[in-house]
Amino acid sequence: MATLRRWPRRSEEPAPERDMDPRSDDEAPARPGDSVVDAGVYVGGVRHGSAADLAATYRTLRETPGGMAWIGLYRPSERQLQSVAEEFGLHELAVEDAIVAHQRPKLERYGATLFVVLRAARYLDDIEEVDFGELHVFVGADFVVTVRHSESPDLGEVRRRLEANPDLLARGPEAVLYAITDAVVDGYAPVVAGLQNDIDEIETEVFRREPQVSRRIYELSREVIEFQRATRPLATILRALSAGFDKYGIDDELRSYLRDVADHATTVGERVDGFRQNLQDILTVNATLVSQAQNEEMKNLTEASYAQNEEVKRISAWAAILFAPTLIGTIYGMNFDHMPELHWALGYPFAVALMALVCVVLYTIFKRRDWL
Repeated sequence: MATLRRWPRRSEEPAPERDMDPRSDDEAPARPGDSVVDAGVYVGGVRHGSAADLAATYRTLRETPGGMAWIGLYRPSERQLQSVAEEFGLHELAVEDAIVAHQRPKLERYGATLFVVLRAARYLDDIEEVDFGELHVFVGADFVVTVRHSESPDLGEVRRRLEANPDLLARGPEAVLYAITDAVVDGYAPVVAGLQNDIDEIETEVFRREPQVSRRIYELSREVIEFQRATRPLATILRALSAGFDKYGIDDELRSYLRDVADHATTVGERVDGFRQNLQDILTVNATLVSQAQNEEMKNLTEASYAQNEEVKRISAWAAILFAPTLIGTIYGMNFDHMPELHWALGYPFAVALMALVCVVLYTIFKRRDWL
């Protein structure tokens, strides 16, 4: 990339500064440069003055032989980005992607310009969520343009680190691209640690049978899947970058730095894949434990119902046994003048014997059927 010729500019006149808000001119804010986070021109790894706006940056770059422009934009308007595109000859498809945002991580080459989309991430411990940011990077022979649509990553820290290391910054736009990629990948480490901590907590909650653990597993699984979408394409991007570095003769040290970033990205990808598998296993274990708990509950209910049925059978059996003598006693207790056996001398013993016989027969029947 360092050997490629710079794209021809459409105009050698200083480009006008563009407003930052995509509204009409009447509605645009009074401070049109708000989205220009920083813009500077570097020669030999050292910053060459400080530009007040994009037009001044363009002019300084034209007047500085061997210079490199590094422009950082935060949520620029379409007019703002078109100004940069016209100055550096950026492809319209890449500019459209940067304006629309919500792109997947990717690397594309348009002539002499690289267009890289990265997804930064940071872990929000208080709400246990992963906040994702989107970063677009245009890299040419003598310029780097970054377009952010979120608070992360903090490219100000990347710029300060590179400015403190002029030897690395002097290696050109490729060094800036390496530093930005390295910062994005390094930012994944706290996210990995936060997700690991959440998974450990979930494992404890599962075996404690916490009632809300299923919801937490589901929500964390969504975070892990989104994180996987952000990190998985990195391997392809870094391989393509490495191939480009080899093709265009980028120095060995910078290629070694890029390989180190690739190693870190591979480690992160493996950890994220492991997290997803762990959550699937935890969900299976939780479903098994819930099923076991339900089975235990059903067993207890069945046993209680069985015991209740046994009590009902005993009560019913005794009620039937007591009903027979009650019926006989009730019949013989009716006050009618003409009743069989009413004046019979053996009537009373006969009635008592009949009651006892019926009770014994019923008791024997119920006993044989295990009702008593």
